[in-house]
Amino acid sequence: MSGGNSAYGHQKFTRSRSRFTDRITADGRDGWPVEAGRYRLVVSRACPWASRAVISRRLLGLEDALSMAIADPIQDDRSWRFTLDPDGRDPVLGIRYLGEAYERREPGHPGGVSVPAVVDVESGRLVTNDYQRLTLDLATEWRDLHRPGAPDLYPEKLRDEIDTVMAEVYEDVNNGVYRAGFASGQDEYEAACAGVFRRLERLASRLAGQRYLVGATITEADIRLFTTLVRFDAVYHGHFKCNRWKLAENQVLWAYARDLYQTPGFGDTVDFDHIKRHYYQVHTGINPTRIVPLGPDLSGWLAPHGRETLGGRPFGNGTPPGPVRADERVPARGRP
Repeated sequence: MSGGNSAYGHQKFTRSRSRFTDRITADGRDGWPVEAGRYRLVVSRACPWASRAVISRRLLGLEDALSMAIADPIQDDRSWRFTLDPDGRDPVLGIRYLGEAYERREPGHPGGVSVPAVVDVESGRLVTNDYQRLTLDLATEWRDLHRPGAPDLYPEKLRDEIDTVMAEVYEDVNNGVYRAGFASGQDEYEAACAGVFRRLERLASRLAGQRYLVGATITEADIRLFTTLVRFDAVYHGHFKCNRWKLAENQVLWAYARDLYQTPGFGDTVDFDHIKRHYYQVHTGINPTRIVPLGPDLSGWLAPHGRETLGGRPFGNGTPPGPVRADERVPARGRP
C-alpha cells in the first residue's frame, strides 16, 4: 500500500479507504467463495500492509491454496509492476502491472493501485484490496484450507480486545509513522511523531509483563504491530523522522520484535533490501537524492531475546509452519 493508496501531497496526510471491499468467504456471499487455487495474492515485501497478508498466509499454511505474486519494490508511474519475474510479467496472471487487474475490475477507476490485492485468476479481475479485512478473513473464512496445526490468529473469545488493540496500533503506530513522515508542517509532524512514541511507550508497558499483545499466543494484533516495528529503525526512524529513539533502544519492544522475527512465519518473510529501496527511492518528495542508507546493522535481529521467560506459546496447541518454499525465500541481501 505504501505508495499506491494514499494522498502524499502537500496537505495533511490521509490514507484512502480501500475501494474494492468484496470479501472471499466460506459461503461465497459476495460472489467469491473460498476455493483453493482460484485466487492470487499480490504483495510487495516492502509494504507493511501487504506484509500482514504474507505473514498470515504463511502462518496458516495457505501457500498451496492461495498463490502469491511479489511486485518490484520500486514503482513507476503505473505503480506496482512485475519486473522481478521473467519478461516482466506475472507468470500466473500474465500481466505487467497490477493496475491491469484493477482496470479489468473497473475500467477507468479513479483510485490508486494498492497492495495487498487479491485477483481472480481465471478472469484476471481484482477481487479486493481491503487490507484491513483481508487477513481477518484468511484467519476465519479460509479455515477449511488451513494447514494442520495452524494457529487461531483471531480467536472468537478475544476478538473485542484484539479489535481495540489493533485500532489503537493502527491510528498511532501503523498510520502514525506515515502521518509524521508525510507531514507538510511542523505542528502536524510534531503531533504525529509524539503520538507514535506515546503509543509505543504504552505498548512497551503492556508487553513488559506478557509475551504477546492479547492472550498467551500470537494473534492478528501481533502481526499488525510487527510489520511497523520491523521497519522502524530501517526506514521510519530516519526517513520518516520518527527519531525520539530507535526500536533497538527500547528494551521491551526490541526484545518483543526479535521474538516475533525469530518465530517461523515472521522474519522469514521480511526483505530489508526491498523495504529500504522502496521507501528511500520511491518517496522522492522526502528523499530527492534517492540514496539508500547502508545501515542499520541487521545482525541484532538474530540475538537472543529472553521473552520465553514470560511464558506463552506462539502457536498455542498448534505447530510452527514448515520451511519456506524455495520459490518464496527472501534473498540473502534482504536478510541479516
